[in-house]
Amino acid sequence: MKNNVSKNKRTQCDYNLGFKLAVVSQVEKGELTYKQAQKKYGIQGRSTVLVWLRRHGTLDWSKPALLMKSKSKETPAQKIKRLERELEDQKLKNIILNKMIDISDSQYGTSIRKKYLSQHSKASDKNKG
Repeated sequence: MKNNVSKNKRTQCDYNLGFKLAVVSQVEKGELTYKQAQKKYGIQGRSTVLVWLRRHGTLDWSKPALLMKSKSKETPAQKIKRLERELEDQKLKNIILNKMIDISDSQYGTSIRKKYLSQHSKASDKNKG
């Protein structure tokens, strides 16, 4: 039974430089967090990937704040999804605000859009001159 356990355990010396650099590259590009890399590649040491990042990486991995952020760092795909959701929310907000302006202008006789557009065009004319 002991032999089965020892076959699965690896030391840092077992990983070749090319593998270490590939993992470091994936983490620094934001494709994986260092914890995701550990899990994906079965790297058992909790700080092994961090050691590689400090030794072989191009970013400063010595600051504790940066290490804490890396736990929740988004992958590019996650960031794209989040930004797409935020964009959709802003589009809906824009539609609602425009509708509110239209209702205000028609029901209360305001001219919010006209006032804003005339002020905006005056400001841009000043910037041109």
